[in-house]
Amino acid sequence: MMRRLALIACLLIVLVAASRLLRPQDPLPTLPRLMLWAWESPQDLRFVKPGSAGIAFLARTVWLTPERAVSRPRLQPLRFTPGTDLMAVVRFESAGHGLPREADALREVMPAAQLPGVRALQIDFDARRSERAWYARFLRELRRAAPASLPIAITALESWCDGDRWMRGLPVADATPMLFLMGPGERIPSDFKEGLCRFSIGVSTNELPARVPRGRRLYFFHSGPWTQQAYDVAVAQAGRWWR
Repeated sequence: MMRRLALIACLLIVLVAASRLLRPQDPLPTLPRLMLWAWESPQDLRFVKPGSAGIAFLARTVWLTPERAVSRPRLQPLRFTPGTDLMAVVRFESAGHGLPREADALREVMPAAQLPGVRALQIDFDARRSERAWYARFLRELRRAAPASLPIAITALESWCDGDRWMRGLPVADATPMLFLMGPGERIPSDFKEGLCRFSIGVSTNELPARVPRGRRLYFFHSGPWTQQAYDVAVAQAGRWWR
């Protein structure tokens, strides 16, 4: 009897260890599971306690044209408690009429990658189908140019994660599917086909979906300045989704 119990205990230990090995590892382990996108408006986030949530703040906006890339740094103040985990976000804007040399765009992005205290860099670009090859080349150049210790992440349209597979092989740690503007009849999958999209989810406080894939890092967008009340709503919603 004792031998059988010992055998069962050993089997349980093996199964638990195997499940941990098979579980996808967090590609951004130094960041909290709750992240707040802080866009271009005055943001006072000193009510966020370090370790409870991180701030993914818009650091630069880059406009892409066939002739050149032009950027503007963040113009609005961002206040936070020292020790808060920070991710710099760079937004790309394109009219769809052509793109500059990848090196030109890289030159405009690198100041964000070199900001003090930043733990990761996220590129936000709703690349059209015709712009994807350029975007992939740019990300490869960015990965070579940025410090090896700085993780690079991107935002992703939901269709990139659940339909086409063009992101396969990109040199990024994470791709956050943005579940914005999901119509009432649109289905949110329990998981995404693209492996890069299985670690995080992006939502808006103005249109929270009924459910999201479980066990993900959550990025919350809030139109306008964050407030304590909006933050409390995000924390409560994150807790429900993580249960």
